[in-house]
Amino acid sequence: MTEAVRVVIVDDHPMFREGLAALFEAMPDVDVVAECSSGAEAIEAAAAHQPDVVLMDLQMPGMSGIDATRQIVGTSPHIGVLVVTMFDADESVFAAMKAGARGYVLKGAGHDEILRAVRTVAAGEAIFGSALARRLIGYFSGAGGPSAVPFGNLTQREREVLDKVAAGRSNSGIARDLGLSEKTVRNHLSNIFVKLQVADRAQAIVRAREAGLGRDAAPPAPH
Repeated sequence: MTEAVRVVIVDDHPMFREGLAALFEAMPDVDVVAECSSGAEAIEAAAAHQPDVVLMDLQMPGMSGIDATRQIVGTSPHIGVLVVTMFDADESVFAAMKAGARGYVLKGAGHDEILRAVRTVAAGEAIFGSALARRLIGYFSGAGGPSAVPFGNLTQREREVLDKVAAGRSNSGIARDLGLSEKTVRNHLSNIFVKLQVADRAQAIVRAREAGLGRDAAPPAPH
């Protein structure tokens, strides 16, 4: 008899964790060995249980799922990380891939798709939901290309502001750099937080730097 796939579920929403656990409980070939609510807990559980698959949420308080994935894969490369998230933005997909995730499915996926993804990742293969797979094909065939502008839902000005934020500039510094009022900068930041689905400046900086922003900014001018 084939051994059951051993999984760790990582999500900060108890109801979602419990729903996945209930789904897997009905499957004789899947065994949930731990449930975690944070990236830090995920790293500990992965080290302790050495599961076949870690189902990883991306946006959690404290350490992000991207950072947790990077650490887990870095120390235990045989563990397959399957990202299960609400976020389908291109930069999230590619950040997860760069961190070492083997799969990426959305929380709205059906039970059959999630189970197939778990079994595929456990077998050492990579899998991405059908909608994401189409976008990946478009990206690598040149439609999105490596030079595609990150955060395509932001305006040009919002990307300029985000780039400055990622480079560590203050609101007043950004206002001087771009010839804006501080109130306008704050308004742009509010829009950016909503569009990136982040709670604060720190999370925006993480997302921006993962997408490569903030690296080419000039140092602030001397006073």
